[in-house]
Amino acid sequence: MELFLTTGDVIEIPHTGGSVTVDRTQAIRRTCTITVADPTLIPRTPADELATYGARLRISRGVDYGDGSPPELVPLGVFRLDSVDGDVNEGPVTLSGKDLSAIIIDDKFTTPYRVAGTVVSAITELIQRSVPGADVINRITNATIGSRTFDVEADPWAGVQEIAAAAGAECYASPDGEFILATLPDLLAADPVWTIEATEGGVYISGNRAMTSDGVYNGVLARGENTSENSPPVQYMAWDTDPNSPTYYNGPYGRRPQFHSSSTLTTTSACKQAADLLLAKAKAPNASGDIASLPNPALEPGDVLRVMHEDGTRELHQAAAFTVPLDLGGDFPISTISAKEDA
Repeated sequence: MELFLTTGDVIEIPHTGGSVTVDRTQAIRRTCTITVADPTLIPRTPADELATYGARLRISRGVDYGDGSPPELVPLGVFRLDSVDGDVNEGPVTLSGKDLSAIIIDDKFTTPYRVAGTVVSAITELIQRSVPGADVINRITNATIGSRTFDVEADPWAGVQEIAAAAGAECYASPDGEFILATLPDLLAADPVWTIEATEGGVYISGNRAMTSDGVYNGVLARGENTSENSPPVQYMAWDTDPNSPTYYNGPYGRRPQFHSSSTLTTTSACKQAADLLLAKAKAPNASGDIASLPNPALEPGDVLRVMHEDGTRELHQAAAFTVPLDLGGDFPISTISAKEDA
């Protein structure tokens, strides 16, 4: 683990424990708690405090593949150091941090702020306003948007997500400290990145499965109106029109619409694109799993997993949240979404 101080100094810190929690349902996707033995890391003077405020942590974890290949260090995140506390004489000391999206969240608008152009350019502008020089990696088809003016005290990171939603996408801070603009992978189209097997030599420990209709929609109404550009109101209603789908809008499931509204949508075509992409996520079965396995620090939210249970059944899951331990033998619980039987 490396600590990057505001003075430009970089300190290599041996740690004795801790964890990195990753959860795609939270505004701040990655958080960390690290335990170290050295009590000199606790700020005692104003100079120490100045060096600590704004400092960043870069955390990695080693992976031994068990096949004779050399171990590899996998990045777990770049974090803003938010707190340091512990026994000033003997330690240990606990460091806590949040990924770089926290910088954008805290940098609320103090005057009305307007963006326009495209999804990628507007999101890049909002991110680099708070994190100058930040790398924004685009993995979507870019689209033109109408202008959007944010009010005083508005959350810029919420604005980033609103603009991303116009393209059916999401934006998040990556383990390397970059910002990724991407859509959630299709569970049935994406190749599994990892197999969790309840077999000899497998990494499976335990697993639970649940399903609910809560949060599952079969329609999305996308609407837009931009008075600053004198654009008339536009909208598009996308339904699940597949009669063979369990969420067919004229079937037993009934009609359960979801709504999305943004001034960035100024044409019916833009509303249709947003509605279609959002519907693909909204109608995904709200199946979940709680799986415990041996740690895999390379896992990312949205990754598709193949899970083979002790009874021989096979399922595809999509990772939603997990906690990576930073000590040997730590548990690795994984919460998943959109579980489906794997034929």
